[in-house]
Amino acid sequence: MMKNLSENLLIEPAVARRILVGFVHDEIHRTGLGRAVVGVSGGIDSALACLLAAEALGPENVLAVRMPYATSSPDSLAHAQLIIDHTGVQSETFEITGMVRPLLEGIAPGQEKRVGNIMARARMIVLYDRSAASSGLVVGTGNKTEILLGYSTLYGDSASAVNPLGDLYKTQLRQLAHYVGVPQPIVDKAPSADLWAGQTDEGELGFTYERVDQLLYLLVDQRYEPPECVAAGFEPAFVAKVIEQIRRNQFKRMLPIIAKLSNRTVGYDFLYLRDWGT
Repeated sequence: MMKNLSENLLIEPAVARRILVGFVHDEIHRTGLGRAVVGVSGGIDSALACLLAAEALGPENVLAVRMPYATSSPDSLAHAQLIIDHTGVQSETFEITGMVRPLLEGIAPGQEKRVGNIMARARMIVLYDRSAASSGLVVGTGNKTEILLGYSTLYGDSASAVNPLGDLYKTQLRQLAHYVGVPQPIVDKAPSADLWAGQTDEGELGFTYERVDQLLYLLVDQRYEPPECVAAGFEPAFVAKVIEQIRRNQFKRMLPIIAKLSNRTVGYDFLYLRDWGT
């Protein structure tokens, strides 16, 4: 059964590439701008986002920013440099240690999540500052798996102006990254936000991306009910855990909820400005 479910997640990478490159080009030019800023961590998600942005806008119009902390792995910097060299984009390195350390004072050991959130938000401050300085937009790197599970920092790595990767499950993203030529060391490495020594995404989540993507595909894309997921071969406890994680993190997938008082409320009745001939 699991083998059949894996086949459901296969994509047409050439088609996905064309759509996503067009998306980045059109959405950024729609704003009257023509440049992009991408935070490159050395991971597969940011590498793919950087490559797509370079194809869409030209490498001279993409700024890749490396933002290490004092404890960041040297491999992360090296792998970020791999994608910078591969794409030929503009680049900058900004160490966030001086920004972060004062905020970490008083945080007791064992509160890694707080530390990770501070780092993620510090990095987004840097990216949005560079966005303003270069008249470009921040390109997001979050994938569909992480968005659904809420595995991100609100106003940290979840923030962006446009996100070409948000409708690709992690296993699908890996297919596309391999197809477009993301350097192999980046494709092969274990997913990690590199927020503390030994941290891996799958270790923190408690399950593999392959396994959860198969379940998410049934729950979200195929609209299976929990008993149907169990019948497809998933443990009841795993199904319940994933459903609860999706439900609990709904707030991360939305703009802040506005209390409705008028008949035209932003986010409810008013969604987009129509053409008034101005």
